[in-house]
Amino acid sequence: IIRERLPDYPHRNGLVWNQSPGALLTIPTFADTPRRLPFLLDPVGQRPGPNYTAVIFVQIGAAQLSPNTALYKLVRSITKSQFVDKILILWACDRPAPTRKRWPPTGHIPLHVIPGGSSEDRPSISQRFFPHEQIETDAVLSLDEDAILNTDELDFAYQVWQDFPDRIVGYPARAHFWDDSKNAWGYTSKWTNYYSIVLTGAAFYHRYYNYLYTNWLSYLLLKTVQQSSNCEDILMNLLVSHVTRKPPIKVTQRKGYKDRESGRSPWNDPDHFIQRQSCLNTFAAVFG
Repeated sequence: IIRERLPDYPHRNGLVWNQSPGALLTIPTFADTPRRLPFLLDPVGQRPGPNYTAVIFVQIGAAQLSPNTALYKLVRSITKSQFVDKILILWACDRPAPTRKRWPPTGHIPLHVIPGGSSEDRPSISQRFFPHEQIETDAVLSLDEDAILNTDELDFAYQVWQDFPDRIVGYPARAHFWDDSKNAWGYTSKWTNYYSIVLTGAAFYHRYYNYLYTNWLSYLLLKTVQQSSNCEDILMNLLVSHVTRKPPIKVTQRKGYKDRESGRSPWNDPDHFIQRQSCLNTFAAVFG
C-alpha cells in the first residue's frame, strides 16, 4: 500500500479493492489491467484468451522417446488440439532430454524443452508452477508425462475452463477430510461421491496462479514441497481455493484416467499418502 504512493509504481484501483478477493491478493506487478486477472474477467465483461499453453512436467523420462511411449503420444494429442498455442516440456529428470528430432512433429505449434539440471542442481518440484516467460496465454494446461488423454478430452476441458477461468478444471480428483480420530486432516484417492482437490497432472488453470505460487506463498510452504519432492499439486489447489473461496471443477473422460496414485507405481506406496497427509496439515496450519 505504501509503495503504491510512489510515482510510477503500479497501483490498484477501486475495482480491485472492492471486488473479491480484494487488493491484497491482486499483485500489481503481474499486470496493469483487470483483463489479465482470472477473478476480474467477469466483472469487467471479458473472456479469457482463446488459447492455452501446455506444460508437461517430466520427472522420470523414458529411456528412449518413441511413438509407443506415453510422453510421445501425449505431445501428439496436444498438437492436434485446436486451442493450443505452444508446448513446454519441463525436463526435470537425470536423463538428458531427447533431441528435437526425437519428438513428434508439431507443425506450426512451437515446442520448447526447458532443462531442469542435474541431480545436484535440479530445482524444486515447484518448477512446474514457475511463471516461465514462454507462457503468454491466460490458460495453462498442466500435465504429468504419463497422462493419457486424447485431443477431444483436452479441448473439452479447456472449453469448460473458459467458463470458470478463476478455478482449477481437470480430470484426476481427490478428497481431503477431517479425521476426528486423529484430530487432523486426511487425504484419500478412494472413489467417493465427493471431491475437493483436482490434481495438476491433467488440469487447466490461469497463469496468474503461477505468479502467486512463486512470488506470494510463504517460504515455509515452498520449503515443505521442496523437502518432500511432493505435494505441489495440493498446495496449488489450496492456493487457488484460498484466493477464490471456490472449489475446483472435475471433468470426466471417455476412458479411465491413468494417474500416478492408482495401479503399481511409486506414487501408490503407503508412505506417499502419509507424506501427502503431512503436507496437507502443514499447509492448513499456515493458511489457517
